Amino acid sequence: MPTTARQQEKAVAFAALHAGAPFVMPNPWDAGSARVLAELGFKALATTSSGFAFTLGRLDGSATLDEVIGHTAALDRATDLPLSVDLESGYGPDPRSAADAIERAAAAGAVGGSIEDYDPGGHIYELSHAAERIAAAADAARGLGFAFQLTARAENHIRGNPDLTDTIARLQAYEQAGADVLYAPGLRSTDEIRLVCDAVSKPVNVLAVPGLSFSDIAGAGAQRVSVGGALTWVAAKAMVEAATAIRDSGDFTKLAARLPLGDWFAG
Repeated sequence: MPTTARQQEKAVAFAALHAGAPFVMPNPWDAGSARVLAELGFKALATTSSGFAFTLGRLDGSATLDEVIGHTAALDRATDLPLSVDLESGYGPDPRSAADAIERAAAAGAVGGSIEDYDPGGHIYELSHAAERIAAAADAARGLGFAFQLTARAENHIRGNPDLTDTIARLQAYEQAGADVLYAPGLRSTDEIRLVCDAVSKPVNVLAVPGLSFSDIAGAGAQRVSVGGALTWVAAKAMVEAATAIRDSGDFTKLAARLPLGDWFAG
């Protein structure tokens, strides 16, 4: 696959972040929010499947791969930061589907992407099959010609099965299958985070939770912290509060908000 110098530079920068100090990788939901986060000084970005679905007026899990690839290209164009893509379950149960999703995300400009072990039909894949899917995705990533960071997600804790022993066994299997980063969204305590980080040798991504600070999470061993769709919901909540005040009492006070758009979007 042809790779531009720009994508190579992003890939090198993203790999270096995973070898350096722990960092936060926030999740924009559109090109505007991506540009704002870049202007605020973050060093890498990740898409959010739930946030992107919100922009389409849908629930999480309803965007097609074609739509996600178009979204990836738009966010890649928006900033010069490395971009990792939430590829959900890989848009198909077989290993080839996961590999195709990685290849298409990379072709759209991404330098990282995640594959989860949850079947949209409603169950978590059996471990050996899940590991085969990660192995296929890893093979695809290795064939890209640059250092694509493949993240393997164990979905237990957000899919009604908070079995830490099984989660750790899954992450260890995905590490052996070739994943570069390991991720179990839904860990709620520093004890859980530490147990996961101590059980694997690859960098671990942790989903931020309001009760833990960045220093708490990094201190427990995480290399990378993402926020999922949470920033989308913060923005949507502010809109709903302002619109509700207008509807209920004719109060336009919240419309006084001003933002330095000229500074953020000057380039």
